[in-house]
Amino acid sequence: MPGVKSVGLSSKLPIGDGDNTTGFRVVGREYHGEHMEVAIRKVSSSYFQTLQSQLLRGRYFAENEDKSKPEVVIISETMAKQYFPNENPIGKQIAFDIDKPKEYLQIVGVVKDLQEGQLDANPRGAMYVPYNQGPDSFFSLVVRTSQSEETILLALTSIVRQIDPNIATYGASTMVERIHDSPSAYLHRSAAWLVGGFASLALLLGVVGLYGVIAYSVSQRTREIGVRMALGAQRSSVYRLILREAGLLTVIGIAAGLAVSLGVTLLMRKLLFGVHAWDVSTMVAVAVVLGVCALLASYLPARRAASVNPVEALRAE
Repeated sequence: MPGVKSVGLSSKLPIGDGDNTTGFRVVGREYHGEHMEVAIRKVSSSYFQTLQSQLLRGRYFAENEDKSKPEVVIISETMAKQYFPNENPIGKQIAFDIDKPKEYLQIVGVVKDLQEGQLDANPRGAMYVPYNQGPDSFFSLVVRTSQSEETILLALTSIVRQIDPNIATYGASTMVERIHDSPSAYLHRSAAWLVGGFASLALLLGVVGLYGVIAYSVSQRTREIGVRMALGAQRSSVYRLILREAGLLTVIGIAAGLAVSLGVTLLMRKLLFGVHAWDVSTMVAVAVVLGVCALLASYLPARRAASVNPVEALRAE
């Protein structure tokens, strides 16, 4: 199809429930009852290239590695670190049943971790075996395109049905949709919206509170402001007087808030995917929003102070 760059098959897609695991043993290594279990996936030779998974050592699968060829396996970076620390795993053999020498699998490659489980879970060890060495009637198709994913998605389903009308297809989605609709992303997104709602309420209360403080301060200083204006003070100087007081409160509040937020970010790290909790641009943006809201909340009391009639202010006292 035009726009399709590469295609791969897998028995299970990334960002799933993380099941489909298997126990194994390392051939030639003494066994003392250790529990060794990792995720296992059947993938085609072009699967890793389609996902653009980085090859750290060895090689990818070849298309002709079927049942007639020696059984091979590619392992993830986490599996290599966990079960082959400080050694090169390439060429080592593993087995599901150590008593069946003909079913030993030779490690031919190590790839960078794929997120086989949910986004909020640490990458677990995984092994990948050639799909052609154990074909199954159920599989997932992954496609990398150079065009809009949404426009190609429907065409892909149609093409599969043209190849074989008996193949049932379901669950077609883009990888962005798969990430967005994953359970962990949904739960964390809901929590983030809840926190954002409380933060918006806190901002509203803060603006109202600051307005009340400045308005009360202006009412208490009515005579002072009247005297200043009677002696020739310009309205602009009254604006500066009130806004300077509000600005001082705002700066102190924002500084204290940023200091506390730096500590709170440590608690929010698990809510975030692909971004750092210590995001300077976000903190600067929030500080600017708070500053602007504070100045707007201070503007009305400052305007009221600047419009004070000196005669009326002195008569009121």
